[in-house]
Amino acid sequence: MRLLLAEDDALLADALSAQLRQAGFEVEHVENGAVAEYLLLKQPFDLAILDLGLPMLDGLSVLKRVHAAKPQFPVLVLTALDDLESRVTTLNAGADDYLTKPFDFPELEARLRVLLRRSQAAQPAPAGVAASSTLGRLVLEPQARRASVAGEPLELSPREWTLLELLSTQRDQVVTKEQINQAWSGEGGEAGGAGNSIEVYIHRLRRKLEGSGLNIRTVRGLGYLLETSEAARG
Repeated sequence: MRLLLAEDDALLADALSAQLRQAGFEVEHVENGAVAEYLLLKQPFDLAILDLGLPMLDGLSVLKRVHAAKPQFPVLVLTALDDLESRVTTLNAGADDYLTKPFDFPELEARLRVLLRRSQAAQPAPAGVAASSTLGRLVLEPQARRASVAGEPLELSPREWTLLELLSTQRDQVVTKEQINQAWSGEGGEAGGAGNSIEVYIHRLRRKLEGSGLNIRTVRGLGYLLETSEAARG
């Protein structure tokens, strides 16, 4: 989840970047509209947070240019302007959401995840990649990086999702700690190394998979195995 944050208030940007990274986002921060426009048009991002009052090139101009080039790209505008005219103008220019300062971070995060779900749902799965897969009562949606058990969504951190996806694709095969570390090597946003934390994440996943008909078995000296609960009892 690569996010561009265009915000010229350094204190707000630092605090917001830290919170976003803790929530699992990979954040690129820029302080002016000219750089924001260049990066959004030239580099791959999943979404953007855009302030309207940016120096060099204002946020509304950035929004219009990015929307013209990438009409499906999700943008959340974060601004101190709370009048109706600003809201209407910005939304008509291509913004997907509009949030005024001051704000509560949980609301911002929730709005960002809604935008991500909409964007990912609109993207067709690549050839040969299933849109979803079912194991017991667990449903995995690889493109959206979502999972649910019996219709109830699971709240998964980036590392938890990567671990669950790895175990599910290697179902009924032992996954070693080396494989887990390698899969995690590209994940950002979560502090701490792997090492003994693997056991912590395995414990979390076991709890979240309760009622799924699946079990994560520890194979001593080798790694971990995702199997049906029936197989575990056998």
